[in-house]
Amino acid sequence: MSEPASPTKRWRILHSEASRGWGGQEHRVMAELRGFQQRGHEVWLIAHPEAKLVPRAREAGIGVLECAFDRKRLPLDALQLAWWLRKQRIDIVNTHSSRDGWLLGIAARLARVPLLIRSRHIDVSYPHPSISKHAFTTFADHVLTTSDKITQHFKRIFPLTDADITTLPTGIDVKLYHPQGNRAALPVQPGTPVVGMVSVLRSWKGHGTFFDAVRLLRDQRRQIQFVVVGGGAEVAKFQERANAHGVGAAVAFTGHREDVADVLRALDVLCIPSTRHEGVPQIGLQALACQTAVIGSQCGGIPEIIREGETGRLFPIGDAGALAQRIIETIEQKEETERLCSRGRVLVEREHSLEVMLDKLEGLYRRYLG
Repeated sequence: MSEPASPTKRWRILHSEASRGWGGQEHRVMAELRGFQQRGHEVWLIAHPEAKLVPRAREAGIGVLECAFDRKRLPLDALQLAWWLRKQRIDIVNTHSSRDGWLLGIAARLARVPLLIRSRHIDVSYPHPSISKHAFTTFADHVLTTSDKITQHFKRIFPLTDADITTLPTGIDVKLYHPQGNRAALPVQPGTPVVGMVSVLRSWKGHGTFFDAVRLLRDQRRQIQFVVVGGGAEVAKFQERANAHGVGAAVAFTGHREDVADVLRALDVLCIPSTRHEGVPQIGLQALACQTAVIGSQCGGIPEIIREGETGRLFPIGDAGALAQRIIETIEQKEETERLCSRGRVLVEREHSLEVMLDKLEGLYRRYLG
C-alpha cells in the first residue's frame, strides 16, 4: 500500500451534493471529505438542509453550508456563493449532482476558483448533449467518473479527451472491510447458506430479478436463506414486491444497517443484480475486501471489479434463471468460490483501497495546482 502524499500546500476544498439521500454517491462525498481532512487539508460541504449528509459531516467536524438548490434562486445563489468562495479562498470545488453542478459551476467560475471538478457516479442518458456538455466542459476543468463505462460514454457524447476525464472508483477502507471481524446478527437460522442483497432500495437495483431467482430456488427446494438489507425507500413497498413475486415469506428484510462490514461477513453470497445506472458499486468492492462471494449482473461498471473466473461470477441483466444457477454454483463449488474470494481481496488492496484513491486524487490536484 502506498504512503499518503505530503503536499507542501494545504488545499481548501469544497464538495457540493444536492441529493438528500444516503447511498453510494453520498458515501463517496464523505470518503473524500474525511480523507482529505485527515491528510491536513481544510474541507467544506454544501448540501440541502434535509440531506442525510449534513449531520454526518457536522459530526465529523466538517464545515457545512446549507442550500435548497432552488432553480428560481440560481442567479442570486450563484452570486452569493461566488462571494463566499472568494472570501474563503477555496482552491478546489467538486460537484456531484446536476443541480449543484450547475450552481457551483457558475459560482466557481465567477469566483475564479483554481480547480473545478465534476464527479459523475452513475451512467445515465443525456437527451440534449449540446446543453449538457457545458456541465462537464464549461463548468468543469476535469471530470471524475466511477467506472470506465461511464468514462467511455462521456468521451463519445461530449468533447472530452483522455486528459480531461479520469476513472476513479470509490476507495474502500481495507481495515474496516476485512474477512476477519464480527458477523452481524441477521434474521436467519444458523447452519444454512445465506444469500442477500445490500443496497439502497431503488428501482434499478434489480430486486425483482433477485425475487424471481429466489422463487426458482425455492421451487427446487434448495435449502438457502435470503435477506434484503437497505433503506432509502419504504421497506414495506419492497416487501409488497416480494409478495407479488411469490416469495414474501422467504425473504427477510432488515432495513438500513450501518454495520455493513459485519453484514457482509454474515453472508455466504452477495448478489448485485442491477439493471441500469450502475457505476462501480461500492458494495461490490466492500464484499470483495471481506472475501464474501459476489455474483453481479453485466450492468455498468460491475464487470470491471466482479471479473468472471477471477474475482466473482456474472450473469446477464434481468436473467433470474442465470442468477439462480450462479447462486447454486457459488454455494456448491466451494474451492472455486474460495479462490475467487481470495483474488477479490487482492484486487481491492492493490487497486481500490481508500489510500490509493486519495493518492490518485492528490496527484490529479497537483497536476492542475502545482
